Parts: sequence; C-alpha cells; structure tokens
Amino acid sequence: MNRIDVKFQKLRENGQKALVAFISAGDPDFDVSLEIITQMCKSGVDVLELGVGFSDPTADGPVIQRASQRAIKAGMSLTRSLEMVKLLRSRVDTPIVIFSYYNPVFHYGVEKFCRDAVKAGVDGTLLVDLAYEESAEFTNVRGNLDIKLVRLIAPTTSNARAAKICSAAEGFVYLISRTGVTGTGGLDYSEVESHVREVKAMTGLPVCLGFGVSTAEDVRKISAYADGVVIGSAFEKIIEANLADVKRLPEMLAQKTAEFKAATIQK
Repeated sequence: MNRIDVKFQKLRENGQKALVAFISAGDPDFDVSLEIITQMCKSGVDVLELGVGFSDPTADGPVIQRASQRAIKAGMSLTRSLEMVKLLRSRVDTPIVIFSYYNPVFHYGVEKFCRDAVKAGVDGTLLVDLAYEESAEFTNVRGNLDIKLVRLIAPTTSNARAAKICSAAEGFVYLISRTGVTGTGGLDYSEVESHVREVKAMTGLPVCLGFGVSTAEDVRKISAYADGVVIGSAFEKIIEANLADVKRLPEMLAQKTAEFKAATIQK
C-alpha cells in the first residue's frame, strides 16, 4: 500500500488533519537541505512535497522562485533530488511527493523517471503544469508502477471539470485556495470553506488546501473543514532570512513545523 494512502488512513483513524510541507530540494545546499528536511519530517510533516527547481516556475511566487534559483545554483537537479530521496528513506518514512513541472520529467524521460523515482522511495508526483486533459501521457507510461499523480483544482475550475479531475485523482486532491501564484497571506476563509466542501462532495479522497497558508491561525481554521493544509513559502521565508547562519536552519524549521502541526489538531 502506498505511503500516502497509509498516512491519510492513520490520520483519519486518529481524527487528525495532515500537514503537507513543501520545501525546495537543495536550498540552500544539498547537505543543509537534507538535514532541514529530515528534522522537519521528524517534527510533524505528514506528507513532504519535495520541490525540484525549474528555470520557468510559472506557478511559484517570488519566495519559492528564489529558493529554486538557490538550489539550481547549488547544483540541484531532478537526478540529485532523487538521490536526496534515497538518503531520506534511510532516515524517515514520511510519504514523499516530487513537486515540479513537466519539462524536467519529460527531459529526464517519463518512464525512466517513474522507475527511478519508485526505486528511490518516491510515493507520488505533482506536476503543476500537466493539465488533466494531457496527463494520459504520464499515466499510460507509468503503467503499474506505484507512483501517484496528485491533481490540482483551482478556484477558477468549473464544477464539471473539477468532477472529472476528482475522478482521476490519486493520493489526495490539492485544492488551490486562490488565483495567482504561491505565497503567504490573503485568505478569505468563508470562500475557501465553501470551495473545500464543494470538492469534498466530489471525491472520497482527502482534500488538502494550499496557496496562502502562512500562519498557525490559518492552519487551525482550515483544518476544521479540510483534510490537510499545504505550506511552502512560510518555510522558505525562514531559510531565506537566515542564509548567513545555515547551521541553525534545521532547528528553526523543525520548530516551525511542530507549531504548524500542533495547529492541525482540533480541540
């Protein structure tokens, strides 16, 4: 059974919500990033979205764009990211989703990527610019390999199209909270709740909300109706603000992870 399914099943049994954490692989460098991610996973991350840097990250806000640029400058690539997954697998059992764009996967070779990713210990992938209508190229090549394709639903997605996306979804549904790119702040809680409930009525899979989730209060409110929250820029801002003292980053990110995870627990 895929680690993503196992994790959400356990969370459901315990009445808990998921903390899905995005972090750019290799930011600020390979070794520090590996330690940051290890400590975050040990401090409460339920599902890790491991970001693979790309030169044209159209869905990412400025914070994650800069994180990707630092990682690429430090020598990160899809190949190096899979090497990092192998090392993480000797340390943690957290479900890992490769978060990237279709270009790096296509360039790597879709079949080779799926095979190497599963071998490394990847549980799923989220390819931001791979539209539902064009995803058969990936899923057909993947075959029986156990790597889930996580689907995105935007606020502008029609109900008819959202239902189709849900019918093909795997692992969990990533529901985007607002139009625009990734980043912190600016959530309309009532509008978000309504959208979450609409999508949950279309699928039996967990529905996790991302884009704009930046505070423990955001997490608390969203966890009341969503199955999980996705946080990325809030973590990357800490890295960016402390590049002069990278040795402290694993501890700092672990503390912030624990704070967010505690906020998912409904009292």
